[in-house]
Amino acid sequence: MLNRYPLWKYLLILIVLAAGLIYSLPNLYPEDPAVQISSASGDTTIDDGELERVQRALSDAGITIKAVERDASSVLIRLADADEQLQARDRIAAMLDDDFVVALNLAESTPAWLQALSASPMTLGLDLRGGVHFLLEVDMDAAVTQRLEVNASAMREQLRSERIRYRGTEIEGRTLTLTFTTEEDRDAARRLISREFRDFDYQNVGDGRGAALAMTLTDQAVNEIQDYAVNQNLTTLRNRVDELGVAEPMVQRQGPDRIVVELPGVQDTVAAKRVVGATANLEFRLEARPDTPDAETETFAFRNDESRTADLMRDVIITGDSVSSASRSFDENGRPQVNINLDGTGGTLMNRATRTNIGRNMAVLFIEHKTRDRVEVVDGEEVIVREPYTERGLISLATIQSALGNSFRITGLDSPTEAAELALLLRSGSLAAPIYFVQERTIGPSLGAENIKRGVMSVQIGLLLVVLFMLIRYKVFGIIANVALALNLTLLMAAMSLLGATLTLPGIAGIVLTLGMAVDANVLIFERIREELRGGLSVQQAIHAGYERAFTSIVDANITTLLVAVILFSIGTGPVKGFAVTLSLGIITSLFTALLVTRAMVNLIYGGKPVKKLWI
Repeated sequence: MLNRYPLWKYLLILIVLAAGLIYSLPNLYPEDPAVQISSASGDTTIDDGELERVQRALSDAGITIKAVERDASSVLIRLADADEQLQARDRIAAMLDDDFVVALNLAESTPAWLQALSASPMTLGLDLRGGVHFLLEVDMDAAVTQRLEVNASAMREQLRSERIRYRGTEIEGRTLTLTFTTEEDRDAARRLISREFRDFDYQNVGDGRGAALAMTLTDQAVNEIQDYAVNQNLTTLRNRVDELGVAEPMVQRQGPDRIVVELPGVQDTVAAKRVVGATANLEFRLEARPDTPDAETETFAFRNDESRTADLMRDVIITGDSVSSASRSFDENGRPQVNINLDGTGGTLMNRATRTNIGRNMAVLFIEHKTRDRVEVVDGEEVIVREPYTERGLISLATIQSALGNSFRITGLDSPTEAAELALLLRSGSLAAPIYFVQERTIGPSLGAENIKRGVMSVQIGLLLVVLFMLIRYKVFGIIANVALALNLTLLMAAMSLLGATLTLPGIAGIVLTLGMAVDANVLIFERIREELRGGLSVQQAIHAGYERAFTSIVDANITTLLVAVILFSIGTGPVKGFAVTLSLGIITSLFTALLVTRAMVNLIYGGKPVKKLWI
C-alpha cells in the first residue's frame, strides 16, 4: 500500500528521536558560575577553617553561595548569580596569600539521572566558554647552545676513545672551542672531528699550550636547528595539551619563533602555565670519582635540601628525550615515584653505562628553564627586562646495584603532584628549547555568555523566518516541515553532545546554515508533489512520487556539501573546524528528518486515507 511504513520503521524513528531528546537535554541546564581555589604549587589545598572564613566573607558581602565542592587539590564554590562572580573572585583573592590561585570557572549542572546515562552538554569553545590564551616565544639562542652542548659531549667522548688529550671546552654564541696542550693534539682532533661533524666551520686558534680549535656553526645549520626547535616544541605542547584533556585546543605556530596556545574552559592560568610552559627535562649522570679532573665535573645541590651537594660528571648518559613512557606510582613505603620506560637507544646507553659502573652512584638531575623580570631605567624610563635563567637540582643519587635496562624508577620526589607532573612532562616529550610567555590573556565566562546570547538570538531569528516562510508557502505540509526542523535541531545538539564536538561562534553560523539546508530538502519534495498533482496524479500517487523522485537530488546535493565540510575539517584549524563539524552533523541529521521523519508524519496523516485535496 502506498504511503505506509511498516511498524518497525516507525519504532526505529521513535527510538532515534527519543535518544536525541535525552542526550540534548543537558544543554538546557546552564553551567553555574563558580570560583575555583587551587594551590599555586599544586600540592596543597585550603583547610576547613580558611574555607569557612571565605564562605562567611562572601555571605557578609551579600554573595549567594549555591554549593561548595572540594577535591584533593582544589575547592569549587558555585554561585547563584553570574554578576557576583568577579566580586567573589576579588574578595577571595584579597583574603588568601600567594600560595593559592583564585580563578573564574563554569561548573557543569547536569542532573544526576542524565549523568548516569552518560549524557553531558556540548563542549564550548574559547569564544563561548572563555579560557586562556598564551603567546609563547621560543629561545632560539638556547636551542643553538643546547645543540652545541650535545655536540661537545659527543666530541669529548670521541677524543677520549682515540686517546687525544684536551684541556677543556667552551661555548660562546654559536662557536664551540676545544683547547689542547699541543698543536699536534689539536690537528689530530680536527681530522677526527671534521669527519663526523660537518655543520661547522673550523679554525685553528693559538699555538703551543694555547692551541685551540674554534668550531662555528654554519648559517644553514643554525636555521635548521631553530626550525627544528619550533616544530619540536609544537609537537610537545600538543602532547601536553592532549594530556590535560582540554577540548578543542589550538596550538599553532605564529611567525618564525612564536607559538599560540588557546585552552577553552581553562580559567586557572597558573595551573595551565605550570604544565604548558614547563621546560623541565632530566639528565642521568654518574657521580664523579675523587680523582676526576675539575674540568670534567660539575657540582649541584639537591632540590629538597640545598645544603647537600654532589659532584657529577659533565658527560650525560641519557636525557629525558630517551623516555618512551612514564607513569606515577608509589613505592613500598607509600612515597611517590615515577616509573620510566626508555626507547631502544636510551636503554642501550643506560645498560652500557651502568654495566661497567656497578657500585658507583648515578644521579638524576632535574633541569628547568625559567625567566625573571627586572626593572631597568632606559632613557629615563623604567623598562621591564626579561632575564632567562636555568635551575638545576638533584632529585636522587643512588648506587648502581646492577645493570639497568629499559625500565627503572625515579624516587626522591617531594609530593604525588610533583611526580604526576614530571610523568606527564616526560610522556609528552621535552622541549627542544626553552619557551617564554610573551603574552597571557584570560577570556572570562561573562564574555562567552554574551557571545552565546547573541548566537542563540541569531538561531532564533533564522528559525522564526524559516518557520513563517514554510507555513505561508506550504500550509499543512509547512507545519510538518517545521516540526521536522525542530527535531533536526534536537538531533544536532544530541549528536554534538555525544561525540564531544566543540561549539564555537563559527559553529553557530553552521547551525544557522543547517536550518536553511534542512528545509531545502523539504522544499524540493513539496514542490515535486505539487508538480505531480498538476500532472493529474492522485493524492496518494503524488505523495509517493514526490518523495521517490526527489530522493536522488536531495542525497546528491547533501553529499557534495558534506564532502566540502570534510575537507574544511581536515585542512582547517580552530574556528574553521568548528564550522565544519556543525555543518557535517547538520547535513546528516537534516537528511534523516527530511527523508524519514517528514515521510513518517505524512504517512500517518494521509497514508491509506481517501484524501481528495492536499493543503500544500
